[in-house]
Amino acid sequence: MEINTFEKMQKKAAKKSQTDFLRLGISLVFMAIVLLATWNKIPGNPFLAVAAVFGAYMAMNIGANDVANNVGPAVGSKALTMVGAIIIAAIFESAGALIAGADVTGTIKKGIIDIHAFANPDYFVWAMTAALLAAALWLNLATYLKAPVSTTHSIVGGVMGGGIAAAGTFGIVHWGTMGKIAASWVISPVLGGIIAAGFLYAIKRTILYKENTKEAAMRLVPLYVAVMGWAFVTYIVLKGLKHIVKLGFPTAAGIGLVAAIAVFFLVKATIAKYAHLLDNERVNINKLFTIPLIFSAALLSFAHGANDVANAVGPLAGIADALTHVAVSSKAAIPLWVMVIGAIGISLGLALYGPKLIKTVGSEITELDQIRAFCIALAAAITVIIASQLGLPVSSTHIALGGVFGVGFLREWLDRTQRLEYRIKEEKARLEELKNHLAALKKELESLERKEVKSQSDYERIVHLFEEIGNNEKQIKKESKALKSVYKTKYVQRAALNKIVAAWIVTVPAAAVVSAIIFYVIKGMMV
Repeated sequence: MEINTFEKMQKKAAKKSQTDFLRLGISLVFMAIVLLATWNKIPGNPFLAVAAVFGAYMAMNIGANDVANNVGPAVGSKALTMVGAIIIAAIFESAGALIAGADVTGTIKKGIIDIHAFANPDYFVWAMTAALLAAALWLNLATYLKAPVSTTHSIVGGVMGGGIAAAGTFGIVHWGTMGKIAASWVISPVLGGIIAAGFLYAIKRTILYKENTKEAAMRLVPLYVAVMGWAFVTYIVLKGLKHIVKLGFPTAAGIGLVAAIAVFFLVKATIAKYAHLLDNERVNINKLFTIPLIFSAALLSFAHGANDVANAVGPLAGIADALTHVAVSSKAAIPLWVMVIGAIGISLGLALYGPKLIKTVGSEITELDQIRAFCIALAAAITVIIASQLGLPVSSTHIALGGVFGVGFLREWLDRTQRLEYRIKEEKARLEELKNHLAALKKELESLERKEVKSQSDYERIVHLFEEIGNNEKQIKKESKALKSVYKTKYVQRAALNKIVAAWIVTVPAAAVVSAIIFYVIKGMMV
């Protein structure tokens, strides 16, 4: 038996090793192709090709880590299979990057540092190269540790560290902007968590807790899905298509409202058509949210590709512009070849290494079903809309994870409350029964003990009464322990929570330190 077990372990380890080697091989081939394709972009200066390789590496790490937040809840709830989620995310991430990606981007992401401090364009190129590699290395480590982190914060930390090292002063950093980014560590997950938990509670109160769940679902599910339609259309117009057409919030919200009305009647008609398949079981109500979840995964991926591809190609575009014009500019056009590297890199990283983080987000933090995942996806879109209108800095990663934590903690609170109410009522009746019985036993015992002359049967009864009283006391203790166990029920894995929060906190400083070190290494090699 032990030999067979050992052989199975060996085969499993060998298979995993082969898979890991294949993934690494494909990644290296992609970076080698990027290196060869960009080697002569600037004749006599191969540094652009090196930076392009780092950009490709960064793009793959974005796909491996960040994209999981868009599809993780859908996979965890079984609305999508892992393969289906990867295919959808890869297609829509690439489409977002190539169709709606930024055609012009600030070379310094979000105004982190003052570009006028770079008197020497070479120092700027080295700093941006260091930022790309440092952010990619940090994301690689975070993915290995199964910790979803913000890719935006990673590149921000890299730019900050490389900029400080290049300028030789902390004054190059716009600390007001950094303060806003630090604030997003709290704002993003809290907003996402509150909104996701709020929608989940509303669905429970208006549908799942109703006596006739089927009737409530037929009436209200179209409304909830319509709200999602409004949120996602507004979100896509404001964020995903902002580089194609710039529209204000009122216009975007109006377009979203028209779409929501159409969605409402479409969903209402569809549910009515299949009403005979519905019943009051939650599992069937869950299925009504499956298709909206698939659409949400696709739209979130599109918007992510349109916006976050700049984390990989923004610094690369700045490097290309600086090397071409031998000067540092605040904005740089992103060539098509740069966008292609970003799009393919994100999709490849997702396909090769994304499943690890998808599992973490979808099932290893808290248990998700379609309703909970729906609330998380809806919260992601609404939170971004609210934050953008209030001028609050938020992270899509932190929002999604905040939504996961939010529904998990709501489940804990509701389950604890409901169980306590039931158990307290049950326990009171049980304890009252035990007390009455105990009082009767003690009364009988006292009566027997007062008898001056006791028969053999009296002594036997006294012994039996002591045993029964002892058993009653043990039963009371057992009931008390059972009651205490209700308080200890946890639906959110605390170890995962602590690890992820710690990773969020150290992302910017960790990427900054690594970037500064890499800059000095590059400088030492080039000077």
